[in-house]
Amino acid sequence: MATAKIFVHIHALTVVLSLIGFVLRGIWMLKDSPMLKAKWVRITPHMVDTLLLVSALIAAYLLYWQYGVHPDFLTVKTIGTLVYIGLGFVALRFGKTKAIRASAWALAIVLFLYLMTVSSTKSAMPFTAHAPPTAQVQVA
Repeated sequence: MATAKIFVHIHALTVVLSLIGFVLRGIWMLKDSPMLKAKWVRITPHMVDTLLLVSALIAAYLLYWQYGVHPDFLTVKTIGTLVYIGLGFVALRFGKTKAIRASAWALAIVLFLYLMTVSSTKSAMPFTAHAPPTAQVQVA
């Protein structure tokens, strides 16, 4: 369990680094900053996102999958992280217009916040109200 905690902490650190880097690069993109062309700015996000995915998968294995458990929220987080990375590519590299890039950037940030909510609630649908259990009435 101690090893799993290490990977959870690595994952949490890379989550924060990914968001900070993505927001910063998005601002630079909107301002047409030459900083986006710096070599470290083009390489570092790939390293961070790779570590983000690998640490998440290892932690998921150590905490759940090795015991045959697969919570729904892990599927949402895994797919959501891949979509977040894809939106990042559109926002910062492949978007044809600044409007498309800005929209993809904003969507990625919203998705990121949703994934943070999924993580903290450990629920695939964190915004749905959970109905209280209903009492069973037996008729004689």
